[in-house]
Amino acid sequence: MGFVFKTLFLSLLFLFSRQAHADLNATSSTGGKLVGAAGGCNIFRGKWVFDASYPLYDFSTCPFIEDEFNCGKYKRPDKMYLKYRWQPFSCNLPRFNGVKFLEKWRGKKIMFVGDSLSLNMWQSLSCMIHSWIPKARTTLIRREGIVALVFLDYGMKLLLYSTPYLVDLESQQAGRVLKLDSIRNGDAWRGMDMLIFNSWHWWTHTGRSKPWDYMEEGGKLYKDMNRLIAYYKGLNTWARWIDRNIDPSKTKVFFQGISPTHYEGKDWREPSKSCSREIQPFFGLKYPASIPSSAVVVNKVLRRIKKPVYLLDITLLSQYRKDAHPTYYSLQKGLDCSHWCLPGLPDTWNELLYAALFAEDR
Repeated sequence: MGFVFKTLFLSLLFLFSRQAHADLNATSSTGGKLVGAAGGCNIFRGKWVFDASYPLYDFSTCPFIEDEFNCGKYKRPDKMYLKYRWQPFSCNLPRFNGVKFLEKWRGKKIMFVGDSLSLNMWQSLSCMIHSWIPKARTTLIRREGIVALVFLDYGMKLLLYSTPYLVDLESQQAGRVLKLDSIRNGDAWRGMDMLIFNSWHWWTHTGRSKPWDYMEEGGKLYKDMNRLIAYYKGLNTWARWIDRNIDPSKTKVFFQGISPTHYEGKDWREPSKSCSREIQPFFGLKYPASIPSSAVVVNKVLRRIKKPVYLLDITLLSQYRKDAHPTYYSLQKGLDCSHWCLPGLPDTWNELLYAALFAEDR
């Protein structure tokens, strides 16, 4: 990785990130369309408000929540984190209606593509729909990295394709190779009516948690490189795949956005803390930490993509939710300030997805 390219990229990233809070979603566009605005309202700028009608479902009645996210099953003692609703500043979100969702997507295939944050959102949507039709006939199919929840009476498939990097990870003679310029896995994404992509958290892994030995680009192997640069390269490969393979008249494409972590209390001006024992959101007017550089990279890539991709800009509204992680109340060993309890924050992500999908019907 040349020094000049690395310096130039990081300089551009710094300049771009200075504007990130102001325009990360309100002014970014792909395919000439405003990204993140529904009906003239930026639904990603707002505040968290108490709502006694929440949560949208009960953990004990949804069969799709895995123990990794099931804070209620693991006896989380506080319940207020379940009672917050996202309120945009200049409009109201439509109330999620699972029957209406199924009717709109009858006979269609919706696929989440990404890492465990995609799993978090996929399970949330499954529970939200199930709460509306708890007696609906369903079947769950698992095969080769794909999980499909089929709502049989509607012929709708809700799929999850697990791939932490989007680009290919292959076993070669040299070892495990992360191929920054290859997406052969994309063949599994074809024929979908909606795709919701996500990737970032695994790009930061080091040491034993890193599932690759080398990165590869243009046939050349690298032992490592700046992870933001690698992410930028990988996302550009994904963007080229979208431009070459997606017909917007047949497939809607979303990017889930960057889900923040809350391991460092300095991000909300409490340096001695983490998400452990946090029981309420951050209620300040401006979140102290800046938008993550990874979100800046996503926005940079989406600005240049030719096909329409809707950015679900979940980053800032999720940064406020330092209270919504499983912490120690899940099957996972150790402190978890990366994933989110279900019911919980991913339900809001799906409410925002719902708002975007149904905005055209208003």
